[in-house]
Amino acid sequence: MARSLAFLLNVPETPEDQGSPEPSPYDESEMHDSFHQLIQEQSLWAAEEGLELQQRGPGTSGSDHQALLGPEGTVVHSTATLRILASMPSRTIGRSRGAIISQYYNRTVKLRRRTSRPQLGHLGRSARPSLRLYDLELDSTALEEEEKRVLLVKELQGLTVAQRDHMLRAMPLSLAEKRCLREETRTPRGRQGRRGLPSCCNRFQYSCVLALHDLGLWLLSVLHVLTPWRYALKRIGGQFGSSVLSYFLFLKTLLAFNVLLLLPLLVFIVGVQAAFPPAPLGSVPAFTGLELLTGTGRFTDTVMYYGYYSNATLNQLCAAPLDGGQCTPEAGSLPYNMPLAYLFTVGVAFFVTCITLVYSMSHSFGESYRVGSTLGAHAITVFCSWDHKVTQKWASRLQHDNIRTRLKELLAEWRLRRAPSSVCGRVRQAAVLALVWLLCLAVTLGCTMAIYTFSEFMIKSPVSTDREGALLALPVVVSLLNLVAPYLYRGLAALERHDSPVLEVYVAICRNLILKMVVLGILCYHWLGRRVGAVKDQCWENFVGQELYRFMVMDFLFTLLDTLFGELVWRLISEKLRRGQPEFDIARNVLELIYGQTLTWLGVLFSPLLPAMQIIKLVLLFYVKKMSLMANCQAPRRPWLASHMSTIFISLLCFPSFLGAAVFLCYAIWQVKPSSFCGPFRTLDTMYEAGKVWVRRLEKAGPRVSWLPWIHRNLVENTFPIYLVSALLLAMIYLNIQVVKGQRKVICLLKEQISNEGEDKIFLINKLHSVYERKEKSRIGRTQEDATSPALLTDDRDT
Repeated sequence: MARSLAFLLNVPETPEDQGSPEPSPYDESEMHDSFHQLIQEQSLWAAEEGLELQQRGPGTSGSDHQALLGPEGTVVHSTATLRILASMPSRTIGRSRGAIISQYYNRTVKLRRRTSRPQLGHLGRSARPSLRLYDLELDSTALEEEEKRVLLVKELQGLTVAQRDHMLRAMPLSLAEKRCLREETRTPRGRQGRRGLPSCCNRFQYSCVLALHDLGLWLLSVLHVLTPWRYALKRIGGQFGSSVLSYFLFLKTLLAFNVLLLLPLLVFIVGVQAAFPPAPLGSVPAFTGLELLTGTGRFTDTVMYYGYYSNATLNQLCAAPLDGGQCTPEAGSLPYNMPLAYLFTVGVAFFVTCITLVYSMSHSFGESYRVGSTLGAHAITVFCSWDHKVTQKWASRLQHDNIRTRLKELLAEWRLRRAPSSVCGRVRQAAVLALVWLLCLAVTLGCTMAIYTFSEFMIKSPVSTDREGALLALPVVVSLLNLVAPYLYRGLAALERHDSPVLEVYVAICRNLILKMVVLGILCYHWLGRRVGAVKDQCWENFVGQELYRFMVMDFLFTLLDTLFGELVWRLISEKLRRGQPEFDIARNVLELIYGQTLTWLGVLFSPLLPAMQIIKLVLLFYVKKMSLMANCQAPRRPWLASHMSTIFISLLCFPSFLGAAVFLCYAIWQVKPSSFCGPFRTLDTMYEAGKVWVRRLEKAGPRVSWLPWIHRNLVENTFPIYLVSALLLAMIYLNIQVVKGQRKVICLLKEQISNEGEDKIFLINKLHSVYERKEKSRIGRTQEDATSPALLTDDRDT
């Protein structure tokens, strides 16, 4: 049996190498340049001498050759070449324990030289390790591995404790190997000199650092445990996939937005007014329980609504004048201008919400539209998704469900991309799609006309104070139409039979979004265009706030009824027809969340505590939806990967919802005259004039605060900064999109470059192999000539 061959790259030293320091294997760029330089020098030397490889062992026979398919499948390499390829660093690092130890030995040497040792350039040539000393050994022996281990231990002993722990923690070795290395790197007590004994200060400092480190880890673990609905979200994602999980993640995001909106309102408006309540105007009505639905009665003269807030600098209690004028503060009052605080707090809260929305949308866009491709995602999911730190049975089962659902989604997406489609099928599907869209738009138009007609009827026939229950008529009609119309859309969508479930969800979202936005547009016109003129002797701001409260309550009640009874009835019907349990309607439920959040933003100016109501609603809705999902719904029959759903939801929340609410509130602040009987702006023509009044007072106060009027005049009254900020926000979104596109292009170019470099390596190996083959042939030829020449001489003598 032939023995394996070992080869050594014979690279002579050049004069330039005498004064240049050796590149460390830790620097990848320098290492790449050094290998490139070695290949060039080797090629030049081979061209001059005509010999590329020197044989270190005896020759081998032709039986050692083995086939290795190249790009065209015609290249054949020898066994020695194949074993050289197998021993390359890129193929041994991570597989060989000795290679790992050697790699981290080099890193440790580099780190220790930075801190305590002289530079490598100051040493002699013979004292420095050379890349040319690394032979291309085919098999690493245990002796060499042990030498590398001893060197690694010595180098680790020269590091500090923190650097040593960091290096050991980063090594891809088992815990037993790391433990052995840590024990070996500890200096024995008998060898510790006076320098090895730590002082009291050092020990105290080290103990404090360890205590702070443990405290930080404990706080991180506590925050991780206190994450709301962590286990519930994992369970939903494992059983129903990322599509259904995206709804609950969006609900959690809305909860965070409402908490962020409520905090400044509580601190600067509600809390301050509750600490300095105004004098009651009359007797407090008795609580009947109907206020929980209508928002009137006992709730009217509370911090719940706009009309309760004072229009003066808050101080001690003062009686409101009979003519509805401004309350005169007493001497020594608290310098807190309530109209100004009311206006600026709402404005700042909306501005912070806008910034948070834009950031969330940009972050979600970068997370969902990841650069790169999905090639290899199946293998990564199978081999790299399992968390080996999981020890509990329920956690392992949950993780198993997550991986299984993820594989289903990836396979469904892959199968969908490979599905063929004919031209006739596309034309037929387009015709059906156009017909269904016409029917859906007709349903939307009918709902819009019904709401507009009923709102006009409510204005022409006002409700008396004795019939407060009749105030629920318009919210009930709107909520009923919002409940029935999505079911009609869903029934019509069954005719389309989309191949892609993602496209089906997107189409349903578009249809429901059109319905919700048109309904909200009609209601905004009803409140600011019709009700302001119809309500003359009342506080119209209170009425709008109560109306929005009623809409929110009715929307929540209809959602509960639909969840608890509608989905239950739908499940019973489906099981009766042997179709299985129904699927979770993502589009309808998501648009319900966006609709409720839009009502909250519309009512912040007229009811500062409306975000608190929305928080309670979202918390209850999460548990109700989760319970109904587990009991009445099943996982999607056609699994699909919801990689972009969160981005779509945040975008819809930002542009149609938040932008529409901001336009509504800006119109109410700048154009609509406030009521002269209630609220902090009762004596002004517009709410915006509160800022002008404050600026005029500052101008009279003296030159020390003259910069504040300048800021108001140039940044608030001037519309250019508002347009500039809006343009900057839009530019941020656009630039983020362009950056992601640029990253995709760069990734594609890098992949192409990697492919070309692979072909270059194959070409180089083929050249080396051909040189070796020529050398083998020449050696065999010389051997045959040497063997035939004595025979010829013998024949000549015989003749």
